[in-house]
Amino acid sequence: MGIGLAGFDGLTRRRTVRSAVNPIDKSTVVSIYPKPINEIRHTTMPSRYHVDAGSYENPALLIVGTASWWREVDEEQPLLEITNSSLQVADSIVKDYCNGILGCNMTDAMPGIFYIPGEFSAITLKAKHQTLIDQARDKQINWYKALVKLADIGWSKSNGNPLTIAEDMRMAAKALGLLEKDWMSDFTMMENVKCQACGSPRNPMFPVCPNCKAIIDPEKAKALNLKFVE
Repeated sequence: MGIGLAGFDGLTRRRTVRSAVNPIDKSTVVSIYPKPINEIRHTTMPSRYHVDAGSYENPALLIVGTASWWREVDEEQPLLEITNSSLQVADSIVKDYCNGILGCNMTDAMPGIFYIPGEFSAITLKAKHQTLIDQARDKQINWYKALVKLADIGWSKSNGNPLTIAEDMRMAAKALGLLEKDWMSDFTMMENVKCQACGSPRNPMFPVCPNCKAIIDPEKAKALNLKFVE
């Protein structure tokens, strides 16, 4: 069955067509975080935002403009376009990525990501907003310290289970120069070692399985002068 003129008119009214975009409304997302950021917003236009990995010396920049989403009014009315400013877009990119990250409190301990109104290049950013870059670095260092502290606690409580150490924790330890940490050993090797008795992952540096308590390496246990209840 074909679609009548009324049907075409209805489809036309329901299309999501953006109005003219304000070319002046721009904001800059700045990242000294050493990992790329990819944010997808399925209900807005634009819907994808990518920020390259950055560093204190070479911050990554993303210039964002306004974004639109559409609200239902009623079936007989066109969809209502709602426009978010560039500041709202930039704020959501930062908060949506950082909120909920382990060790992040969104105040003085968080990834080094922030935004400023206006469109900036790397040169003008450093010339006018070096203080903000320094503040982002300090916050990121505090976040790194929080991650290392959490890693130490997890490592201790799990009797050296490498699965308690997240990727960001290792990244934090490297950034702080804490390569001597026990949990900064060869993680690939440790994750692939399984207990002969129960099959759970275990740290080969320790002679006892933390899961089933089986003595995997009696010689090492003897050398460590470990005593077990019989």
